[in-house]
Amino acid sequence: MNTSHYPSATYAVTIERRTLAVIVDNEPGVLARVIGLFSARGYNIESLTVSETEHDKHISRITIVTAGTPQILEQIKHQLDRLVPVHRIVDLTQEGDTLERELALVKVRGTGEKRLESMRLAQAFGAKMVDATLESFVFELTGTSDEVERFIRLMASVGLTEVARTGIAALARGAAGV
Repeated sequence: MNTSHYPSATYAVTIERRTLAVIVDNEPGVLARVIGLFSARGYNIESLTVSETEHDKHISRITIVTAGTPQILEQIKHQLDRLVPVHRIVDLTQEGDTLERELALVKVRGTGEKRLESMRLAQAFGAKMVDATLESFVFELTGTSDEVERFIRLMASVGLTEVARTGIAALARGAAGV
């Protein structure tokens, strides 16, 4: 039996993270169709934010953060573009410098020194106290996803009990709009 050994080729797969602004008609079922496109093809959504942005025209903006190979990301954009209620898709990551922010509400429970430490950390991060009881605080923090993550990790050491996050809102810098 003659067995040949083929040299194993190692392919580097580049996974990129992209922030997409998808401008759509604000009508029932649009979000479900966009989400369905991702789930049907096994694409992951890391963050999703949606809101009506032009009330008089009934236009909404869906901001999606996803990751994949460059080919997969192009495929996602082309498939989104074919959906009927989609007006346009802007790859904010490729547009250049982008502002990305996330809002988090962080509940911390603690007394004594842990209570003081949570207040010091919140002040250092610029978090605003939006609720307080004798045993807990709720802080509001707006920042990049990395800043929000760091704040949450630090608060875990002093009594973190609950977190609610909005997902990423993003705009391209400069005068041009989506």
